[in-house]
Amino acid sequence: MMVARRSDAMKAHEFHSDDAGPTGTWGFLTNHAHVLLCVARDPQSRARDIAEQVGITERATQRILADLIADGYVTRTKVGRRNDYKVNPSGRLRHPVFRDLPIGPLIEVLNRDGQPTPRQTPHPSRSP
Repeated sequence: MMVARRSDAMKAHEFHSDDAGPTGTWGFLTNHAHVLLCVARDPQSRARDIAEQVGITERATQRILADLIADGYVTRTKVGRRNDYKVNPSGRLRHPVFRDLPIGPLIEVLNRDGQPTPRQTPHPSRSP
């Protein structure tokens, strides 16, 4: 008799209540969402800093920022040599199931995790 066995890959994605957290290589948020959240938390972030936080290259961050700007989720204002970003909270989610929902409430929920909130004053090392 042949017994079906679960693969190691399937076992790796199981969640146990006593585990420190889920395992695996996937996540619930895209890199676009991570970049958007970084910009919402710190509108004066540099692409280099965002890339480091998200775990992607600076060039990938620049492409994602260009996408977010082109689609109206973020605006960019040049202030001296740096950029100042502003998130449009009324931008809509892109997935067909959720396209009627604005991104603002999602960003608010994700910002409740104790991470820094957007800065109200310029970075000391980044004066205009």
